[in-house]
Amino acid sequence: MATDYYGVLGLSRGASDSDIKKAYRRLARDLHPDVNPDPGAKERFQEISRAYQALTDPEKRRIVDLGGDPFDNGAGTAGSPFGGAGFGGLGDIMDAFFGGGGTTRGPRSRVRAGGDALIQLELDLDETVFGTTEDITVDTAVLCDLCTGAGTAPGTHATTCTTCAGRGEVQSVQRSFLGQVVSSRTCPTCAGTGQVIPEPCTRCGGDGRVRARRTIQVKVPAGVEDGMRIRLTGHGEVGPGGGPAGDLYVEIVERAHPVFTRNGEDLHCRVTLPMTAAALGTTLTLETLDGDEEIDIRPGTQSGSVLTLRAKGAPRLRATGRGNLHVHVEVETPTRLDAEQEKLLRELAVLRGEDRPASSSEGQGGLFSKLRDALK
Repeated sequence: MATDYYGVLGLSRGASDSDIKKAYRRLARDLHPDVNPDPGAKERFQEISRAYQALTDPEKRRIVDLGGDPFDNGAGTAGSPFGGAGFGGLGDIMDAFFGGGGTTRGPRSRVRAGGDALIQLELDLDETVFGTTEDITVDTAVLCDLCTGAGTAPGTHATTCTTCAGRGEVQSVQRSFLGQVVSSRTCPTCAGTGQVIPEPCTRCGGDGRVRARRTIQVKVPAGVEDGMRIRLTGHGEVGPGGGPAGDLYVEIVERAHPVFTRNGEDLHCRVTLPMTAAALGTTLTLETLDGDEEIDIRPGTQSGSVLTLRAKGAPRLRATGRGNLHVHVEVETPTRLDAEQEKLLRELAVLRGEDRPASSSEGQGGLFSKLRDALK
């Protein structure tokens, strides 16, 4: 059982440092071996000196208040692995070997940084290509305007936690084969902050923040792509206790376009030409994102040809200039011919020498054979 060092000096728990010093001096004057020759006085003087040492050292007094004995060697005596070194417990062993130990982490702040938020923004192709400004509505935690983040009711303040005395953690002393072991855990009353709120704010319940819906204007730069995120610093969740807000990330979702597809900074589209237009050549009007463009189709253009319109794509997001617009040409072969059309095509095939079946070495028929196969 631990020695009652308060009782040795004739004091009650919670005595002040001044009371401890006065009690020790009073007893020391009567029990000091130089003034009291009684054999029992020497032993008694050692007891009060030991009590004075235990109660005037903050760390030792803390162990006494927890119900332990700072001078209890436990297993750390001559028969222990540490010989007669007289270690008082695990904290003393750590001090001896590592030059410290037994320090506490201290209370953690009630004010903590907030988390980030993410919202998706759907845009059309022309909006991602040329940029736009959009108003978005977000639902996040914002600073409580009643307590301005303090979490306390108006006119009140947070107070020191009586359970942990503001340390943010509580400690207990346990005996082990090494002696006394002091263990610490987060204070259950204040959750480690060292403070409690007697009268929480009626609006936020002591959290310092509330949920609110607000509108934010987002400037979308030209050239953004599907899946990219725009970071809005400080527009995320406000932290507990009115801590700094996190960031808001706006993720771009690009809607599908009926004509154009996108590959990075380049745009692609397909145009279908009649067989005669591809053979004779023509001029095609194409509606691009920049307006109407005239495209010259050269005579003899083949299906699968790609025509490129320079600088008609999307702007380069982190560089100058724009990508290209690639026009993929598909030549349409007629599937139904009336008698007059078939007669004219047969005459054309004769004129071009394409009315004869292709030889096996050629691997393909002439124009007439292709049209005949298509009609079949």
